[in-house]
Amino acid sequence: MPKDFGHGSPVCVCDATYCDTLDPLVVPAPGSYVKYESSKAGKRLERSEGKFQSRMSPRGIEYNLIRVPMACSDFSVRPYSYDDVPKDYELKHFRLAEEDVEMKIPLLRRALAMSKRPLLLFASPWTAPAWMKSNGDVRGKGTLKGKAGDKYHKTWANYFIKFLDEYAKRNVTFWAVTAQNEPLAGLFTPPQAPTIAFTAAQQRDFIAQDLGPALARSSHGTRLLMLDDQRIHLPHWAKVVLGNATAARYVAGLAVHWYLDAIVPPALSLEATHKLFPDHFLLYTEACTGFFMFRFAVSLGCWERGDHYSYSILTVMNHFVSGWTDWNLALDLDGGPNWVKNFVDSPVIVDGSKDVFYKQPMFYHMGHFSKFIPEGSRRVGLHSSRRCLLCQLEHVAVLRPDGALVLVVLNRFGRDVPFGIRDPAMGFIETVAPAHSIQTYLWRQQ
Repeated sequence: MPKDFGHGSPVCVCDATYCDTLDPLVVPAPGSYVKYESSKAGKRLERSEGKFQSRMSPRGIEYNLIRVPMACSDFSVRPYSYDDVPKDYELKHFRLAEEDVEMKIPLLRRALAMSKRPLLLFASPWTAPAWMKSNGDVRGKGTLKGKAGDKYHKTWANYFIKFLDEYAKRNVTFWAVTAQNEPLAGLFTPPQAPTIAFTAAQQRDFIAQDLGPALARSSHGTRLLMLDDQRIHLPHWAKVVLGNATAARYVAGLAVHWYLDAIVPPALSLEATHKLFPDHFLLYTEACTGFFMFRFAVSLGCWERGDHYSYSILTVMNHFVSGWTDWNLALDLDGGPNWVKNFVDSPVIVDGSKDVFYKQPMFYHMGHFSKFIPEGSRRVGLHSSRRCLLCQLEHVAVLRPDGALVLVVLNRFGRDVPFGIRDPAMGFIETVAPAHSIQTYLWRQQ
């Protein structure tokens, strides 16, 4: 059921008895294609079919990456850690919190059971227990006490392993962990935010001497991602950390956040990093809209925020990024809960007073990628024969593991743009990208 809140585009209202769904994805027969289209005017993953011209949970949008905070983040309802007993270097008092046992783990197990695709979980720590930090508080600016290789750093590394152990006992396993959420932002965040600050050299040494060996000795097979911060720090952080052979041996990839993307072009950060370290993947691990908005952190039905998501995904995919993760699956009408009052927007907004939730344009923008591009897909070359400077389309093409091809086309402008798609193996499609729309094309080559 659509509802317009006056922000440019409708949301879809869902409750306990109704929510719009998608039919399971079926790749069309050779010679045909299907098109899914969403638009500011109100289309939401609307399906149509066509044929190439010859010229001589399955019912959802199928997310497959989920980020889980280790203990609290700013989007918790309170600050907490898993071991508040000072000098417990053996972590004998380590315990998961009620939030993990009663909420996170049951929800994750339900998601894992519902998904027909493999779900990759990765965990990120915001803060260490207060007694391990230089400022003596889980909140606020602080570093780990001591230096790499000492008892504090060894204990902090083993804290990761304890977390993985406790979740594994409850049948939840993690594909990866990041070394630290926004290690440099820790120098600039509000005084109440949970964080630990690291420089690139400090993270390198922690990985090489403590966290990397601890993960390698464990039974989990969990991968390690470095950075987990803005791309303005690339390629510098990659050079510092991966330039060390010992640290590089433990690192599988680089985690990137989107908040300062406008400052540095992707070619100078993402692509430059890929060229230097092609064996380490790039993964976007946090993004959201509405941040630093003193009014309207949540803007129900804002199409432009969906555009922002899709533009980012298309841009980074074309610069060697292998995946993209939203920050919050769902938030309330204020953009929380958030005990730091750092409210933001989300693709799904819950109105608990009415027992309904709203699926925003951002949700459908993400669906144009997540529903159609499964794990193991590969980006393929796409040549544009000509460009319209006033109506430029953004796009990406990928080859799925099942051999089908996917093309996503974004039109952020206020005019319809006619264009054609030529596949040498199949033929030609004449089509139009309506004003303010996103389309996904799917077809199978013979």
